[in-house]
Amino acid sequence: MSQLQSTGQSVLSPELLNLLRATYYKSVPRQIRTLIQGGQRDEIFQRAMAQFLKNPKACAQPGNPVLQDLIYGWGNEAWSALDEYLAACIEHALATRGPILECGTGLSTLLLGVIAKRRNISHWALEHKPEWALKVQGYLDAYKLSTVIHARSLKDYGDFCWYDAPLETMPDSFFLVVCDGPPSRTKGGRFGLIPVMRERLKSGCVILLDDAERLAELDIAKRWEAELESSFNIQGKLKPYINMAVA
Repeated sequence: MSQLQSTGQSVLSPELLNLLRATYYKSVPRQIRTLIQGGQRDEIFQRAMAQFLKNPKACAQPGNPVLQDLIYGWGNEAWSALDEYLAACIEHALATRGPILECGTGLSTLLLGVIAKRRNISHWALEHKPEWALKVQGYLDAYKLSTVIHARSLKDYGDFCWYDAPLETMPDSFFLVVCDGPPSRTKGGRFGLIPVMRERLKSGCVILLDDAERLAELDIAKRWEAELESSFNIQGKLKPYINMAVA
């Protein structure tokens, strides 16, 4: 989304806009363009974040312009969840009965952190890349959020690799799990959530598993379904995700 799109329609004709874009890309060095775009993203993100802080509930619907600006401003579109999944995360965080567990960190960590603080519930996020965790932590600190990020290399559990979760300090129960990690190339993918955390996922706990368009995620959901004696459904049109409730 461009700044023009986020602030209103342009009064310029499409032909003139294309000419201006072509001139800009030919005359401005790439390094300078990157700096300009970075500043633009920051400005859009800060403005959208201010709106989100005022009313998170308004962003619990796909297509919300504030949510779209947050995704654009965050600047990690190749890996960030789309607005359908983020809207579902927000909706469930606003309704959850207790602590939230997040597998993988990113924009969702910040948005869920805002809701968790407002609702006075615990929010834990597991991350295997310390440098990325530091970036996300910087945003959490800037907005004075109490989300706990546990960053440690993935642990080999034998049949799969998964996060080395600090079970001794984590809550006994989680009621919402946002699962967007570890990466699909990891041995076992995201399967480790249930074998490692099963005893802490109480009846009624909602699991939101991203990337349902991938066969690996569907296979994992089916294995979870059998182990939890539960069922799942696929939601989202542009980039499907899986919604499952622990029986």
